Formats: sequence, C-alpha cells, structure tokens
Amino acid sequence: MNNISLLPPSPKEIGHSIAANVRALRRRRRISQQRLSELSGVSLGSVKRFETSGDISLLSLGKIALALGTEKELLKLFSDIPPESIDEVIRGESQRNHRPLPGKDGRKNHGVREVQDSVSV
Repeated sequence: MNNISLLPPSPKEIGHSIAANVRALRRRRRISQQRLSELSGVSLGSVKRFETSGDISLLSLGKIALALGTEKELLKLFSDIPPESIDEVIRGESQRNHRPLPGKDGRKNHGVREVQDSVSV
C-alpha cells in the first residue's frame, strides 16, 4: 500500500524535514553538534533539540544557516512564489505600480509613505 498523503505537511513535519536537512549537511561537512553550536552562537542544547524535534526560533535558524554558509538558501524562503490565481497576478501588477516612496534619507520606508512636511489647507 502507498503512503502518499494528499494533505499538506504539518508545521511539525516541516520542522522535522528542515532539521533533517541541517543534520545531514552538518554530518556531510563533518561538523559536530558542539562545533556547530560554537560557530553559530546557538546553545548546544538548542542545536540538539532542533535536530531531534525540529523546534527552533527563526533567529537561531538564521545563525545556524550563517554558520553553515547556507544563508542564501534561507533568504530565498517565500521568494519567487508563482501566483495561485489570475486575481493574484492582477493585484501584484497593481502593487508594482504603487511602490513605496523612498524616505528622506534615501532608505526605503517599507511600504509607508511619508507625509509632506508642509501641507497646505
């Protein structure tokens, strides 16, 4: 009998899968859990718990990714996701035409438009 599930994986299963990938990479590179802890600044207990349970904070996962040189892969998470519908494509085009204005200091203001200093009434 096939064990093919039509249901999406649970958050716990996703965590286990990511942990298994990290553990496999760590072992392939011959890095001990202790050494990964030292390289990443994540406690040894947290590294062990992550590899067995899949539970870890996003901050600690980022530290581990940096220590393993896989931060680019982590940064790709949720990027380049194809639209699920034509409505999403249309909304995406509309949002691209209304990009946030850069702040006065040249930095992006992450979707918040600045109000002009002087407003005439």
